[in-house]
Amino acid sequence: MAIDLPYVKEILILVLNGIPTTLRLTVIPLLIALPLAFLFAVVRQRNVRILSRIVQVYVSFIRGTPLVVQILVIYSLVPSLLNALALKGGLELDVFGINPIYYAYIVFTLNTIATLSEVFRSALETVDKRQFEAAISIGLLPVQAYRRILIPQALVAALPNMCNTTINLLKSTSLAFLMSVQDITAIAKTEAAFGYNYLESYLVIFIVYIVLCSLVQVIFQLLEQRVSIYKKGRATPKKAVNQTVPFEGTIKEGFHVGVEEYS
Repeated sequence: MAIDLPYVKEILILVLNGIPTTLRLTVIPLLIALPLAFLFAVVRQRNVRILSRIVQVYVSFIRGTPLVVQILVIYSLVPSLLNALALKGGLELDVFGINPIYYAYIVFTLNTIATLSEVFRSALETVDKRQFEAAISIGLLPVQAYRRILIPQALVAALPNMCNTTINLLKSTSLAFLMSVQDITAIAKTEAAFGYNYLESYLVIFIVYIVLCSLVQVIFQLLEQRVSIYKKGRATPKKAVNQTVPFEGTIKEGFHVGVEEYS
Protein backbone atom coordinates (compact mmCIF):
# COMPACT_ATOMS: atom_id res chain seq x y z
CA MET A 1 0.00 0.00 0.00
CA ALA A 2 1.44 3.35 -1.10
CA ILE A 3 1.64 6.15 1.40
CA ASP A 4 -0.25 9.30 0.48
CA LEU A 5 2.53 11.87 0.92
CA PRO A 6 0.37 14.96 0.31
CA TYR A 7 -1.98 13.75 3.04
CA VAL A 8 0.98 13.11 5.37
CA LYS A 9 2.03 16.75 4.95
CA GLU A 10 -1.52 17.92 5.56
CA ILE A 11 -2.09 15.81 8.67
CA LEU A 12 1.33 16.75 10.05
CA ILE A 13 0.37 20.44 10.04
CA LEU A 14 -2.90 19.64 11.82
CA VAL A 15 -1.20 17.40 14.38
CA LEU A 16 1.38 20.08 15.19
CA ASN A 17 -1.51 22.32 16.23
CA GLY A 18 -2.39 19.75 18.88
CA ILE A 19 1.07 19.70 20.47
CA PRO A 20 0.35 22.60 22.87
CA THR A 21 -2.64 20.68 24.26
CA THR A 22 -0.55 17.54 24.68
CA LEU A 23 2.18 19.51 26.46
CA ARG A 24 -0.36 21.14 28.78
CA LEU A 25 -1.73 17.70 29.62
CA THR A 26 1.81 16.70 30.58
CA VAL A 27 3.24 19.79 32.27
CA ILE A 28 0.26 20.94 34.36
CA PRO A 29 -0.43 17.56 36.05
CA LEU A 30 3.32 17.16 36.60
CA LEU A 31 3.67 20.55 38.29
CA ILE A 32 0.64 19.92 40.50
CA ALA A 33 1.79 16.40 41.37
CA LEU A 34 5.40 17.23 42.30
CA PRO A 35 4.82 18.89 45.71
CA LEU A 36 1.94 16.57 46.65
CA ALA A 37 3.89 13.46 45.67
CA PHE A 38 6.88 14.59 47.71
CA LEU A 39 4.64 15.24 50.70
CA PHE A 40 3.14 11.76 50.36
CA ALA A 41 6.64 10.28 50.10
CA VAL A 42 7.74 12.00 53.31
CA VAL A 43 4.59 10.78 55.07
CA ARG A 44 5.40 7.22 54.01
CA GLN A 45 9.09 7.53 54.84
CA ARG A 46 8.49 9.05 58.29
CA ASN A 47 5.69 6.52 58.85
CA VAL A 48 3.22 9.14 60.04
CA ARG A 49 0.38 7.43 61.86
CA ILE A 50 -2.93 7.10 59.96
CA LEU A 51 -1.74 9.38 57.13
CA SER A 52 0.85 6.83 56.06
CA ARG A 53 -1.81 4.15 55.78
CA ILE A 54 -4.15 6.44 53.84
CA VAL A 55 -1.40 7.31 51.36
CA GLN A 56 -0.50 3.64 50.96
CA VAL A 57 -4.11 2.73 50.16
CA TYR A 58 -4.37 5.62 47.69
CA VAL A 59 -1.17 4.62 45.86
CA SER A 60 -2.22 0.95 45.74
CA PHE A 61 -5.66 1.89 44.40
CA ILE A 62 -4.37 4.20 41.66
CA ARG A 63 -1.57 1.87 40.58
CA GLY A 64 -3.85 -1.16 40.72
CA THR A 65 -6.50 0.15 38.32
CA PRO A 66 -6.09 0.71 34.57
CA LEU A 67 -5.81 4.30 33.42
CA VAL A 68 -8.57 3.77 30.85
CA VAL A 69 -10.98 2.68 33.57
CA GLN A 70 -10.07 5.72 35.69
CA ILE A 71 -10.73 7.98 32.71
CA LEU A 72 -14.13 6.45 32.03
CA VAL A 73 -15.15 6.57 35.69
CA ILE A 74 -14.02 10.14 36.35
CA TYR A 75 -15.32 11.46 33.03
CA SER A 76 -18.71 9.92 33.81
CA LEU A 77 -18.82 10.31 37.59
CA VAL A 78 -17.50 13.83 38.17
CA PRO A 79 -19.89 15.65 35.78
CA SER A 80 -22.87 13.70 37.13
CA LEU A 81 -21.83 14.44 40.71
CA LEU A 82 -21.33 18.14 40.01
CA ASN A 83 -24.68 18.31 38.23
CA ALA A 84 -26.45 16.68 41.19
CA LEU A 85 -24.81 19.12 43.62
CA ALA A 86 -25.72 22.07 41.40
CA LEU A 87 -29.36 21.00 41.21
CA LYS A 88 -29.51 20.39 44.94
CA GLY A 89 -28.02 23.80 45.67
CA GLY A 90 -30.26 25.55 43.17
CA LEU A 91 -27.33 26.72 41.08
CA GLU A 92 -27.65 27.34 37.36
CA LEU A 93 -24.42 25.68 36.32
CA ASP A 94 -23.83 24.12 32.93
CA VAL A 95 -21.76 21.22 34.24
CA PHE A 96 -21.76 19.35 30.95
CA GLY A 97 -20.42 22.43 29.18
CA ILE A 98 -17.16 22.39 31.15
CA ASN A 99 -14.07 21.94 29.00
CA PRO A 100 -13.20 18.20 29.20
CA ILE A 101 -9.51 19.03 29.48
CA TYR A 102 -10.08 19.77 33.18
CA TYR A 103 -11.21 16.18 33.73
CA ALA A 104 -8.05 15.07 31.94
CA TYR A 105 -6.00 17.18 34.34
CA ILE A 106 -7.68 15.42 37.28
CA VAL A 107 -7.03 11.92 35.93
CA PHE A 108 -3.41 12.48 34.97
CA THR A 109 -2.62 14.39 38.17
CA LEU A 110 -3.99 11.60 40.37
CA ASN A 111 -1.91 9.04 38.48
CA THR A 112 1.24 11.12 38.54
CA ILE A 113 0.98 11.75 42.28
CA ALA A 114 0.80 8.02 42.97
CA THR A 115 3.75 7.22 40.72
CA LEU A 116 6.00 10.08 41.80
CA SER A 117 5.33 9.47 45.49
CA GLU A 118 6.93 6.03 45.14
CA VAL A 119 9.78 7.51 43.11
CA PHE A 120 10.51 10.11 45.81
CA ARG A 121 10.12 7.61 48.63
CA SER A 122 12.65 5.22 47.13
CA ALA A 123 15.01 8.14 46.42
CA LEU A 124 14.80 9.40 50.01
CA GLU A 125 15.61 5.91 51.24
CA THR A 126 18.98 6.13 49.47
CA VAL A 127 20.04 9.01 51.76
CA ASP A 128 21.51 8.03 55.12
CA LYS A 129 18.94 8.84 57.83
CA ARG A 130 21.74 9.90 60.16
CA GLN A 131 22.22 13.01 58.04
CA PHE A 132 18.70 14.16 58.91
CA GLU A 133 19.31 13.46 62.59
CA ALA A 134 22.61 15.34 62.49
CA ALA A 135 20.95 18.31 60.80
CA ILE A 136 18.26 18.46 63.47
CA SER A 137 20.88 18.17 66.21
CA ILE A 138 22.67 21.32 65.02
CA GLY A 139 19.46 23.34 65.08
CA LEU A 140 18.11 23.07 61.54
CA LEU A 141 14.37 22.81 61.10
CA PRO A 142 13.08 19.66 59.36
CA VAL A 143 12.14 21.74 56.32
CA GLN A 144 15.68 23.16 56.16
CA ALA A 145 17.18 19.70 56.57
CA TYR A 146 15.19 18.37 53.64
CA ARG A 147 15.81 21.41 51.44
CA ARG A 148 19.54 21.75 52.08
CA ILE A 149 20.68 18.17 52.64
CA LEU A 150 18.23 15.39 51.82
CA ILE A 151 16.51 16.66 48.67
CA PRO A 152 19.69 17.49 46.68
CA GLN A 153 21.06 13.99 47.31
CA ALA A 154 17.74 12.23 46.75
CA LEU A 155 17.26 14.13 43.49
CA VAL A 156 20.24 12.31 42.01
CA ALA A 157 18.50 8.96 42.50
CA ALA A 158 15.04 10.28 41.60
CA LEU A 159 15.75 11.99 38.27
CA PRO A 160 16.01 8.84 36.07
CA ASN A 161 12.69 7.57 37.40
CA MET A 162 11.19 11.05 37.13
CA CYS A 163 12.20 11.00 33.48
CA ASN A 164 10.45 7.67 32.98
CA THR A 165 7.35 8.98 34.75
CA THR A 166 7.25 12.10 32.58
CA ILE A 167 7.63 10.09 29.39
CA ASN A 168 4.90 7.67 30.47
CA LEU A 169 2.66 10.62 31.30
CA LEU A 170 3.33 12.16 27.90
CA LYS A 171 2.41 8.92 26.17
CA SER A 172 -0.64 8.44 28.39
CA THR A 173 -2.06 11.76 27.24
CA SER A 174 -2.92 9.99 23.99
CA LEU A 175 -5.88 8.51 25.91
CA ALA A 176 -7.31 12.00 26.44
CA PHE A 177 -9.29 11.57 23.22
CA LEU A 178 -11.64 9.34 25.26
CA MET A 179 -12.67 12.57 27.03
CA SER A 180 -13.06 14.48 23.75
CA VAL A 181 -9.84 16.42 24.31
CA GLN A 182 -8.34 17.53 21.01
CA ASP A 183 -4.74 16.47 21.49
CA ILE A 184 -2.51 15.17 18.71
CA THR A 185 -3.99 11.67 18.86
CA ALA A 186 -7.58 12.92 18.72
CA ILE A 187 -6.82 15.20 15.77
CA ALA A 188 -5.10 12.43 13.79
CA LYS A 189 -7.84 9.92 14.60
CA THR A 190 -10.62 12.30 13.57
CA GLU A 191 -8.96 13.32 10.32
CA ALA A 192 -8.15 9.72 9.43
CA ALA A 193 -11.79 8.72 9.78
CA PHE A 194 -12.83 10.96 6.87
CA GLY A 195 -10.69 9.30 4.21
CA TYR A 196 -9.67 6.11 6.04
CA ASN A 197 -6.03 7.23 5.96
CA TYR A 198 -5.25 5.53 9.26
CA LEU A 199 -1.78 4.37 8.23
CA GLU A 200 -0.55 7.87 7.39
CA SER A 201 -2.19 9.45 10.44
CA TYR A 202 -0.83 6.94 12.92
CA LEU A 203 2.61 7.08 11.31
CA VAL A 204 2.69 10.86 11.80
CA ILE A 205 1.73 10.78 15.48
CA PHE A 206 4.14 7.89 15.98
CA ILE A 207 7.00 10.12 14.83
CA VAL A 208 5.72 13.14 16.77
CA TYR A 209 5.62 11.18 20.02
CA ILE A 210 9.14 9.88 19.44
CA VAL A 211 10.42 13.43 18.96
CA LEU A 212 8.63 14.74 22.05
CA CYS A 213 9.81 11.87 24.25
CA SER A 214 13.38 12.32 22.98
CA LEU A 215 13.27 16.00 23.94
CA VAL A 216 12.12 15.02 27.43
CA GLN A 217 15.07 12.66 27.76
CA VAL A 218 17.48 15.40 26.69
CA ILE A 219 16.04 17.81 29.28
CA PHE A 220 16.41 15.28 32.08
CA GLN A 221 19.93 14.39 30.99
CA LEU A 222 20.87 18.06 31.36
CA LEU A 223 19.24 18.12 34.80
CA GLU A 224 21.17 15.01 35.83
CA GLN A 225 24.41 16.73 34.86
CA ARG A 226 23.48 19.73 37.00
CA VAL A 227 22.75 17.66 40.12
CA SER A 228 25.64 15.24 39.62
CA ILE A 229 27.72 17.30 42.09
CA TYR A 230 25.63 15.79 44.88
CA LYS A 231 26.71 12.25 44.07
CA LYS A 232 28.75 10.51 46.72
CA GLY A 233 32.37 11.43 46.40
CA ARG A 234 31.64 14.41 44.13
CA ALA A 235 29.93 16.80 46.50
CA THR A 236 32.92 19.07 47.14
CA PRO A 237 31.93 22.67 46.42
CA LYS A 238 34.04 24.49 43.86
CA LYS A 239 35.11 27.17 46.27
CA ALA A 240 36.35 24.50 48.68
CA VAL A 241 38.71 22.97 46.12
CA ASN A 242 42.41 23.56 46.82
CA GLN A 243 41.48 25.10 50.14
CA THR A 244 42.74 23.68 53.41
CA VAL A 245 40.15 23.74 56.20
CA PRO A 246 41.72 23.64 59.67
CA PHE A 247 40.44 21.00 62.07
CA GLU A 248 38.81 23.22 64.63
CA GLY A 249 35.64 23.07 66.63
CA THR A 250 33.30 20.22 67.26
CA ILE A 251 31.85 17.70 64.82
CA LYS A 252 28.56 19.59 64.85
CA GLU A 253 30.33 22.80 63.81
CA GLY A 254 32.04 21.01 60.95
CA PHE A 255 28.72 19.59 59.80
CA HIS A 256 27.20 23.05 60.00
CA VAL A 257 29.91 24.41 57.69
CA GLY A 258 29.11 21.69 55.19
CA VAL A 259 25.43 22.53 55.33
CA GLU A 260 26.08 26.21 54.70
CA GLU A 261 28.25 25.33 51.69
CA TYR A 262 25.32 23.57 50.04
CA SER A 263 22.68 26.13 50.99
